[in-house]
Amino acid sequence: MTPRPLILIVDDEAQILRFLGHALTAAGYDTCTAASGAEALTLVTRQKPDLVILDLGLPDTDGKTVIETLRKTSDLPVIVLSARDQEMEKIMALDLGADDFVAKPFAIGELLARLRVCLRPLRREPRLRLGPLVIDPAAHRVTRDGVELHLTPKEFDLLLALAETPGRVLTHRQLLARVWGPAHVEDVPYLRVFIGQLRAKVETDPAAPALILTEPGVGYRGAAQDPRDR
Repeated sequence: MTPRPLILIVDDEAQILRFLGHALTAAGYDTCTAASGAEALTLVTRQKPDLVILDLGLPDTDGKTVIETLRKTSDLPVIVLSARDQEMEKIMALDLGADDFVAKPFAIGELLARLRVCLRPLRREPRLRLGPLVIDPAAHRVTRDGVELHLTPKEFDLLLALAETPGRVLTHRQLLARVWGPAHVEDVPYLRVFIGQLRAKVETDPAAPALILTEPGVGYRGAAQDPRDR
């Protein structure tokens, strides 16, 4: 199942955060929230959202400063959502790099339509989940509870192969061909070493693995996805 896009909602009004959280979840998105600019920038780094809905009137800084900071390192889509409906505010936010501007009060249908337009150009490889792990193929990045795990390129490719087919057994030969190439399909001991290294980094208890499971004499499989994680 394709992972749901993750939307970061930044607003200091708890009512707005709750309303948008419920509305976006019902529309098929995952959400995380921030009530300040500093918190928003931290979550952008930790959670790697697919889009930000940003209020300009934040308690610690102006939302335009958040946009300016983001644009130094990221092209993450940003929709400004603000009660400031002055023309100059819109122009400044857009000039700083915002992708769209929606004035409060707003219709949720319009916001969702604008959100879909902003997400459309991404079309990148979707993030995958394996238990608590979030795997971003495009960024070559794996996180657990928002903390990045540092994997070698081969460890990442091995984990990705298992996460792409959760619950399905991949034989030793299939994994070796996928990660190391056809010339290495007999190197089963080599594969076992890498599986051990990978488990040491991603499993809570590597001695009793719950994410990367062994099929004796056959190969390995990634744990089946819990429906609650979809």
